[in-house]
Amino acid sequence: MTTLEDRPTETQLVFPALGPLYARFSPYTYGFMRFCLGAALAPHGFYKLFLGTAPVSTMVKLGLMPPVWWAYLVGCTEFFGGILLALGLFTRFAALAIAIEMTVTTFVLQWPNGYFWTGKGFEFPLLIWLFCIAIFFRGGGRYSLDHKIGKEL
Repeated sequence: MTTLEDRPTETQLVFPALGPLYARFSPYTYGFMRFCLGAALAPHGFYKLFLGTAPVSTMVKLGLMPPVWWAYLVGCTEFFGGILLALGLFTRFAALAIAIEMTVTTFVLQWPNGYFWTGKGFEFPLLIWLFCIAIFFRGGGRYSLDHKIGKEL
């Protein structure tokens, strides 16, 4: 485990008393972030798959045929991809699938609405996209099922 003493001394903490707190919890932050992203996405997919709100009209608007198939693919990507991200299982695959979906959501669907989510803008899909790109390149991390089984995509 890396401690603050092992880190380069280029910067000094404004509040040095927080150093032990940072050292104690910093190894867990990546896994926590990955888990939270997946846990936030899965309910959106659940809603689309099981509560009848699959975005069929959006798929028609995009010209994707058959629209019902594409709508359920979006729901599956969010639901199962979110669960996989949260668990850290097939992490890179899940992050890539979600990043592809968020690319379309951000740059095709919500870009014309501007940045802010309050106006159906691209603020949150862009944030999810950025997190997924980072997770894709880093992988599941130390606290993931990928790490536990010793294999990653």
